[in-house]
Amino acid sequence: MDRQKKGTLEAEISKALTQWEKEYLGRGSVQVKTDILRNMVIVSLKGILTPAEQALTRTTTGMLSIKKTRSDLIETGSDHLKDIIATLTGVRPICFHTDISTRSGERIIIFMLDTNLENQLEV
Repeated sequence: MDRQKKGTLEAEISKALTQWEKEYLGRGSVQVKTDILRNMVIVSLKGILTPAEQALTRTTTGMLSIKKTRSDLIETGSDHLKDIIATLTGVRPICFHTDISTRSGERIIIFMLDTNLENQLEV
């Protein structure tokens, strides 16, 4: 069996997560980059805040509100996100971690796997 190319899989994950954002959140990121490192799938999403959300982040209350709301939205879709990663990689994530920067409008998602996926891929 041929080993899947790492860069191809990373691009497929980025494309799938952008599609998920559009379908689930109503809009996608401006830029998505995925990196597979050992047992982690690290996804960086840039340009995720709407203009209205960007305006709200100018105050502490608004910033905290956006962080909470965006966190809740991602959490409610976490099973679907894990399904996407499992389908594309063949490995079910055991957990994921995420945070958003309201200053840069960037979100980081890290999916933790129970196996070293990077070792299974062709560079």
